[in-house]
Amino acid sequence: RGTPGRFAAPPDPTTQQRHDVLVTLSVVEMLLLDMTFEAFVARNGVRLRAGLVAAYGPQIGADAAAEALAYGFENWERVGPMANPAGYLYRVGQTAARREFRPQGYLPESAAPGEPVFEPGLAPALESLTESQRVGVLLVHGLGWTLHEAAELLDIRVSTLRTHIKRAMKKLRDSLAVNLDVV
Repeated sequence: RGTPGRFAAPPDPTTQQRHDVLVTLSVVEMLLLDMTFEAFVARNGVRLRAGLVAAYGPQIGADAAAEALAYGFENWERVGPMANPAGYLYRVGQTAARREFRPQGYLPESAAPGEPVFEPGLAPALESLTESQRVGVLLVHGLGWTLHEAAELLDIRVSTLRTHIKRAMKKLRDSLAVNLDVV
């Protein structure tokens, strides 16, 4: 008779299992390609910088990204084979940024000619969010990243990122008095 359910279809993979497969593919891809640090930077450097700038503002975020990449270069033999080297270096950048971080504006105070004009209350509203919420909103809604791309860089699950963004958007709507019940 065999084992019950022996011929049953395998269960659908969870989001975490799909993420693990993608991370494994990234590691295998790096090993097969013998990814150099330079190739890693070409592929992930802009994303790393964008994530840190979203978290800490343009000045400190850019400095933190440079520190993280310098650390990665010096320790590439150890960092390169990691499952998520970009996520690890993001954490290195966070540590560097926190040494100098003082809350600052995330948007320019006044728009220069040709730049988009922002709601005046948006910068204070963004600053009132938690770091996780602010980074999620800026990466996904501000820079147009996919949830998967942002979650991979932040080294969190997509569902966790989705929760941060959902809570942040509610806080932003409440803070800016945005009503979605438009008829």
